[in-house]
Amino acid sequence: MNSIDIKPLLLVPVLALAMLPFVGSPSTWVTLTVAGLAMGMIIFIIASGLTLVFGLMDVLNFGHGLFIALGAFVATSVLGAMGDWTGSSELWRNLVAVLPAMLVAMAVAAAVGVAFERFIVRPVYGQHLKQILITMGGMIIGEELIKVIWGPLQIPLPLPEGMRGALYLGDAAVEKYRLIAVVVGLAVFAAQIWVLSRTKIGLLIRAGVQDREMVESLGYRIHRLFVGVFVVGSALAGLGGVMWGLYQQNVVPQMGHQVNVLIFIVIIIGGLGSTGGALIGALLVGLMANYTGFLAPKVALFSNIALMVAILLWRPQGVYPVANR
Repeated sequence: MNSIDIKPLLLVPVLALAMLPFVGSPSTWVTLTVAGLAMGMIIFIIASGLTLVFGLMDVLNFGHGLFIALGAFVATSVLGAMGDWTGSSELWRNLVAVLPAMLVAMAVAAAVGVAFERFIVRPVYGQHLKQILITMGGMIIGEELIKVIWGPLQIPLPLPEGMRGALYLGDAAVEKYRLIAVVVGLAVFAAQIWVLSRTKIGLLIRAGVQDREMVESLGYRIHRLFVGVFVVGSALAGLGGVMWGLYQQNVVPQMGHQVNVLIFIVIIIGGLGSTGGALIGALLVGLMANYTGFLAPKVALFSNIALMVAILLWRPQGVYPVANR
């Protein structure tokens, strides 16, 4: 991300302040803004891995939603077995339950990601139309397998007792879980920035996004890097699925479809391969979804599409383009 170009960084506060007169009540605006930032952070967790897959591997993986749903359903099983911990009003006990659920969901999603890359994605490298069709088919098959294991019906995923309720900032109510989501999202973003900017693997990833042939000419096995990035992206989708399921407080096998549209809007806004761009895009999408959901619910999805069009008219390659495909 170019540290000198601060214009994209201003989009989030500008959007938030521009909506204040329309919302009217400052307390309602604070509640909507925090909710939008929390939603944006969860979407960022899901989208951040996929934007690297796009940027580095040039793979149009429309099956990413499978890992979201898989992570969420794994969490229902793990948390369901830890009722004594989730039913406690002590936050630390809730975190002791949620953390293993996140880790198991990430591990399962990563393992499925290995198989998904090997048998579905690898045969169609460089063939975008086939990638779209076969990855969508893989997601449909995966969703049917989820129905076989967990059933076709909606399953509740209630928040642990200590994460329920809200904190009050004056007259503004801010839900505890939304604050937790913001913290987790920032931690994931910080970890990714550290890996990408401070480690050798991160250097190779960024170099591979810019010039794959150069990395190969230096003797590095770029394919192993591809697989690693794909698996990490799948694990992050699993983590995001847990966060999203707790955010919605229920899960359905088709939940990946519901989030996929927002993910691709985020990636297009941010620019292929850009972690910082994905964060800005996710925050913008989260804020816009919450503001329009409050002001005009019928146009909530269209508003994010309109936001994407407006930004692309300003910057056709996204707010922080990295790769020119």
